[in-house]
This record gives sequence, structure tokens and C-alpha cells, in this order.
Amino acid sequence: MAGRIRAFGAFWYDFIVGDDWVVAVGLVIGLALTYAVSRTAVPAWWLLPLVLALLLPLSLWRAARKR
Repeated sequence: MAGRIRAFGAFWYDFIVGDDWVVAVGLVIGLALTYAVSRTAVPAWWLLPLVLALLLPLSLWRAARKR
């Protein structure tokens, strides 16, 4: 049973983090910022697309630099 739990955790780690942990951390920060802004009077719908628009080129640049 412990092996199955470990395999399940390893799957989710690989699925969420994948090849670029910076994007995973940036996404978590973006979600936290979106939540924080949503608790104020400011509309928060624009924040997560902005974070993703910044993270995608960063991820592509880092992947291209490795080659």
C-alpha cells in the first residue's frame, strides 16, 4: 500500500511541477495573488491571465536556453 501511495504522490508531483518548477511556483503565487486581490474591491479576473502571459515566455526562454 505504501508503494501505491508513493507512486500516486510521484505522479501528481510530476504532473504539477513537470519539467519547470519555476512555472509551478509562479502559478501558485499567481493564484494566491488573485485570491488576495479578490478579497478587495478591485476586480481580480485580469491577474491570473497576466501571470500566465509572463510565465509562458519565461518557460520557453528557459527551455530554449538549455538546448
